[in-house]
Amino acid sequence: MDSLKIALLQLKPGCSLEENLNKGMDACRKAKQMEADIALFPEMWSTGYVIPTDAKELNNAAVPAESDFVQHFGKLACELNMAIGITALEAYEPSPRNTLFLFDRFGQLILHYAKVHTCDFSKEERMLTPGDDFYVADLDTENGVVKVGAMICYDREQPESARILMLKGAEIILVPNACPMEINRLSQLRARAYENMVGIATVNYPFGHPDCNGHSSAFDGIAYKSGEEGSHDSLIIEAGQREGIYLADFPISEIRDYRRREIHGNAYRRPGLYGLLLSEKVDEPFVRPDGRR
Repeated sequence: MDSLKIALLQLKPGCSLEENLNKGMDACRKAKQMEADIALFPEMWSTGYVIPTDAKELNNAAVPAESDFVQHFGKLACELNMAIGITALEAYEPSPRNTLFLFDRFGQLILHYAKVHTCDFSKEERMLTPGDDFYVADLDTENGVVKVGAMICYDREQPESARILMLKGAEIILVPNACPMEINRLSQLRARAYENMVGIATVNYPFGHPDCNGHSSAFDGIAYKSGEEGSHDSLIIEAGQREGIYLADFPISEIRDYRRREIHGNAYRRPGLYGLLLSEKVDEPFVRPDGRR
């Protein structure tokens, strides 16, 4: 498998679920014309990352996994012979979740991931049910199988998210996003790719959507290339602020070769010394009254 092409759908959402369905399906068809293997949406596309603070309105805005909205993208994935990562405010008990559904090119749901690190400092996201684990799936593409995982927005700010996905075998991590992507957050993504030797594809909403500025990005995680002097820039693509579909081409064969010979990832870790990472205790200065464990 030489490459994996991911279409970063940096789109401005509409004003209704139906509008987002139609605009999203049209974008997926355009991604297929660009020869994408995966079309990936920004965070919570079903609502445009609008989270009602009233509990009744919140539940009314949520869509079940079996809803027409979600399942239409599964059927479209089969029709286009292209994987689709659709995001939604998912109906769930005791409260909705912030979710990515990844359908493979046969229309099968192979990854159902809910955001683990909800932004509990936000009154909106604190109302959501956090996810309970990280998952990796085998994605069958026309060119071969690639192991894919996911994290959503604030998940990427916790290094453990990408680390556990790497340990579970992820080669590519999909990252739906909805926040300003500035130099520090982009540096976080570069670091997550570098330290785990994984490809990372992030999709944000464009400038003009509240609290967002585009700059969807992709990093291949390759810090050193055979035959090149010095370090290699792992950035594959960084979009500007405008709405659009941006294609990131991951060199899968090179990433795999790099992971077999380089020093990062799980090559030289000493997990026996990391027990404190599993502690539930929180000391100052990190105590927060709204923090959940």
